[in-house]
Amino acid sequence: MAVLTMTVGEAALALGISRNSAYALARSGQLPVVRLGKRLLVSRSALERMLAQAGRVAEKEQAGAAR
Repeated sequence: MAVLTMTVGEAALALGISRNSAYALARSGQLPVVRLGKRLLVSRSALERMLAQAGRVAEKEQAGAAR
């Protein structure tokens, strides 16, 4: 069975950002996290949806700027 979550540190590596930046994004609500006890975990599917949404927003902004 595939692992469904990753730590905030693992998410930081996947995103190419620092661990501190990932925790700051988690605190601000920009990085989707689930708290299990004392652990903060990032759902792989939620992270993928977040990145897909960001890509769609960027495409719309680029299309608007090209007009």
